[in-house]
Amino acid sequence: MNDPAFFGYGSLVNLATHNYAASRPVRLGGWHRIWRTSTHYDAAFLSVERSEDYAIDGILAHVPGADWAALDEREAAYDRHDITGTLDHAGPVAIYQVSPKNLAEEGQKKPILRSYLDVVAQGFLQQFGEQGVEDFFSTTTGWETGVVDDRDAPRYPRHQSLTAVETALVDHHLKRLG
Repeated sequence: MNDPAFFGYGSLVNLATHNYAASRPVRLGGWHRIWRTSTHYDAAFLSVERSEDYAIDGILAHVPGADWAALDEREAAYDRHDITGTLDHAGPVAIYQVSPKNLAEEGQKKPILRSYLDVVAQGFLQQFGEQGVEDFFSTTTGWETGVVDDRDAPRYPRHQSLTAVETALVDHHLKRLG
């Protein structure tokens, strides 16, 4: 299939949050995940930065007909970057990275929404198993921004219901981080 594709590394790993069904788990070298604070939202969210010392798991999903409009709208605080040739795919590949114009000033911290983190962890569990969740927590930086527990009243618009096992897994890894 020669449709363009994107590499999803956060909530896009959770296939319940979008309609890009033609996807597969992959590992991308030369990038790492980081929690970023943006002027766009009242909470931290995931981004990526280039780093030759890291490799991160995620999904490669096709964008049928090269119709990027819906995904660009969903990822409005991000810039889409071409990473063609970095993954095994016959067509163009893109990754979304927080736009520098949307980054909050240094020292301006906003917390991570647990409802967002839950969605991400659930996706990694579904795609990569428990080891994938552990790898997500250990290969992501920026945790010092803190986490706010909004599970009872989720603020993340694409929140998902978690099983008791999934909830316990997220809580375990958060506790492990300190």
